[in-house]
Amino acid sequence: MRSTSVMSLGTLASRILGFIRDIIFARFFGTAAGADAFVVAFRLPNLFRDMIGEGAANSSFVPVMTEYKETRPQELAEFLNVILAWAFIILCAITFLGVVLAPVVVRLIAPGFAADPGKINMTVMLTRMMFPYLVFIGLTALFSAIQFTYGSFTMPAFGPCWLNVALIASTLASVWWMKQPVYGLAYGVLAGGAIQLYFQWRPLRKHGVKFSWALTLNHPGARQIGKLLLPRLVGSAVYQLNIFVDTICASLTMIVGAGGIAAIYYANRIVQFPMGIFGVALASAALPAFSSFAVSGKTEDFKRTVLFTLENILLLMLPMTIFLSLFSTPIVHAVFQRGEFNAYSTTVTSSALFFFSLGLLGYGAVKILVSAFHAMQDTQTPVKVALVSLAVNAGLNVALMFPMKISGIALASAISSVVNVVLLLTALKKRVGNFSSQFVPFLGKIIVAGAAQAAASFLVWQNLSGLHETWRLGIVFVAGLLVYGAISWILGIEQVVGLRKIFSLRV
Repeated sequence: MRSTSVMSLGTLASRILGFIRDIIFARFFGTAAGADAFVVAFRLPNLFRDMIGEGAANSSFVPVMTEYKETRPQELAEFLNVILAWAFIILCAITFLGVVLAPVVVRLIAPGFAADPGKINMTVMLTRMMFPYLVFIGLTALFSAIQFTYGSFTMPAFGPCWLNVALIASTLASVWWMKQPVYGLAYGVLAGGAIQLYFQWRPLRKHGVKFSWALTLNHPGARQIGKLLLPRLVGSAVYQLNIFVDTICASLTMIVGAGGIAAIYYANRIVQFPMGIFGVALASAALPAFSSFAVSGKTEDFKRTVLFTLENILLLMLPMTIFLSLFSTPIVHAVFQRGEFNAYSTTVTSSALFFFSLGLLGYGAVKILVSAFHAMQDTQTPVKVALVSLAVNAGLNVALMFPMKISGIALASAISSVVNVVLLLTALKKRVGNFSSQFVPFLGKIIVAGAAQAAASFLVWQNLSGLHETWRLGIVFVAGLLVYGAISWILGIEQVVGLRKIFSLRV
């Protein structure tokens, strides 16, 4: 379907702008104290954005709105007004608490900052400045979810570009004109959130969506979403706890070294580039299709669509995994090393990137499988699985960060993602029956293709030593991708042989 292609193109545009943003950010802030402070401060509103905003909209709101739209269209307007009212009240309440409790929360998630009063004060101030972003992005996520339900993907896909544009402009402006430029980034975050909200609100009118203040907050649709949302909140909290466990460990400079939080941020940004283009796009576009099949009881269609989407995400993620892991150091060097981002920054960031990239297949598969459970309005199973993964990640973090430093934190995340996938697949089979008889042979084929890509990439890299590093990386990536595609075609992988559009959800 056109939806996935639009989502991928929009996400690609956003990721490219995000990369430009990160390059500029790294140029002026590197892995110094200001970079660590901004990353931690921005992480707090993002935590609640996922829990209350984007996560709720995608997993709880879309299935319920789909049900109202298809079975009770006459009640849809009242339902939307009630949900908007609840969203606004909850987002404002959390923002108020976040501003008030910022000193306590910062000390909890970044205990290593306690040794530097200036750093912790800067982080608290940035947190208070950026927390209102939650209101903007939470409502933006709700408006985007409404558009998803109507089959409109263009504005939600390209909306995040505005945040990156605002951050690029604010970074450059603050570096030129402010004595403490990191605070200028906070203004950029707020501006980007407001612009995103505006551009997601405008398209709703063409679908006939008009909001008015709800006369009552008591509505069966709101209660239904609440029942789905509570387990989803726990699941999101577990996911965010994984991030905060990483943040807590990375803030302990006596163990992992200086700049750990910024290094993890930069490495994650590179890993999230293919994840955003393919993983998030496929999961977002697949959820309405999953929900439609689940609501109508078309189990076989549901299973085939899940399998099709899983195969596509793995087919796309494997060559990225190989490229990022084999060339983590030259990638970080070419993308970031300039200005305040020095050789030490490259070393710690590339070590994190190598191990994060090993979990790329797992990260992508989890996105699809969790969407499948949410489409069935089962938010409890992903939560239980996420709790197990959290325990694995926390235990491995503690065990690995002493001998491996930042690399150990990244490796723990990769391993826990694989555990998450295995448990989700097992639970889904129990729920809908066996649907993966063709999955193991498919996995074997792409592994063979990936091995051929790795060998070809290494040989090409070795024979291009005279070229500039950026050109070498580009040629190696293209050459490896061509080999991967050719071997996939020889092995008879359906998506390649049949020239099927792997961004399509038609099965």
